[in-house]
Amino acid sequence: MADLHIDDFYKDVAAILLRLYSLFPRKQILFVDDVLRSQGCKGDEPDEFGLPSPRFLSCFSAMVWLGEENFLRYEAPIRQEALDQVVLTEKGFLLLSSRSEISLMLDEGEDDNLPPSVMAASHTNIAQLRRALESGSSIITGQCVQHLLLTARAPS
Repeated sequence: MADLHIDDFYKDVAAILLRLYSLFPRKQILFVDDVLRSQGCKGDEPDEFGLPSPRFLSCFSAMVWLGEENFLRYEAPIRQEALDQVVLTEKGFLLLSSRSEISLMLDEGEDDNLPPSVMAASHTNIAQLRRALESGSSIITGQCVQHLLLTARAPS
């Protein structure tokens, strides 16, 4: 039996980290709806009682979990809809901007004639994460996020 909630978690983590990295070091309000829409999901579709969907709550929980694990910092939750004044922590920024130690079979066709700075940037964790999400593959996205989490856990 597939653990689809874990696949969703990996996609949420990837989308959250990409969004925060793209605006680093600016603090921002991070809305669950924006994270879900960036993945092609519909925004919040509350049930008949006005409660958020389980998918919406899972995404919000992934945001909070990243904060608890020190990948991001925020001032306060805004109900269960967003986090206020969110920014990557040093741990999160350094993890994403460092060189990736894995290849996700997404690097075929790289042009060896590219400038060294462009080649170096294409081998960072954030570049791998971006390509994994763009691939649309849950397996590749999961492998990339797992690699990031394991790398962050490993002693320096």
